[in-house]
Amino acid sequence: MKIAAIQMVSTPRVADNLAAARRLVAQAAHEGAQLVALPEYFCVMGQTDRDKLEVAEQAAAGPIQQTLADLAREHGVWLIGGTLPLRSVDPDRVLNSNCVFAPDGSLAARYDKIHLFKYDNGRERYDEGNAIRAGTLPTTFQAGELKVGLSVCYDLRFPELYRELMHPPCDLISVPAAFTYTTGLAHWELLLRARAVENQCYVIAAAQGGTHENGRRTFGHSMVVDPWGKVLNVLPEGEGVVLAELDPARTASVRLQLPALEHRRTAASVSC
Repeated sequence: MKIAAIQMVSTPRVADNLAAARRLVAQAAHEGAQLVALPEYFCVMGQTDRDKLEVAEQAAAGPIQQTLADLAREHGVWLIGGTLPLRSVDPDRVLNSNCVFAPDGSLAARYDKIHLFKYDNGRERYDEGNAIRAGTLPTTFQAGELKVGLSVCYDLRFPELYRELMHPPCDLISVPAAFTYTTGLAHWELLLRARAVENQCYVIAAAQGGTHENGRRTFGHSMVVDPWGKVLNVLPEGEGVVLAELDPARTASVRLQLPALEHRRTAASVSC
């Protein structure tokens, strides 16, 4: 299966971002992708964190979700829809939700980001908890023969989440992201390759990549990593499509030669 990670430099204007997503998903499908992933906040990168509340949608209703469903159906692809803000039980905070649509346009899965980014180095300050309510449920879905595990951005720093997704093991892990330039430069590729190696599966990471109108610079480097930790394709910065081939035989070969997943020892297994 050919898969595609889309890189964007999203703006505060939802309509402009949806137009860019339509163009890039169409490009990926035209180039043969059967599964396409959009980045975190693909639909809006507001001037402030609170801007998400103004464009938040109800679950399963709204123009952003409808656009994703239409794109999946029009191009006959599995579409991992980056993230969009969904209303929560807290009127002051939204869910940062990763909605997945099947090739017929139906909703295949929804994952609400569990880990919320907080960072302060004296020059840059971020606290997602000010406007976002954390999700609670690790989520996977089936894309034909592939089991796909869902995660978002800051989740990447928590390997225990990915272990939860590996029962049974995933074939592909998705990580839509809007990593800051500072943290991305230090840790982005390192963490993506680590998650691929320790879980012996492919990783697709669709990212925001550039300087946004709000002044924030995101790291980009959207990439696909294979189960041995090899980066198959990467786009350093700017808008574009990152294509790679997902080969189940490669996954099977890595797991046969080095059966690390079978060697896992938990506290429960050791006590037995």
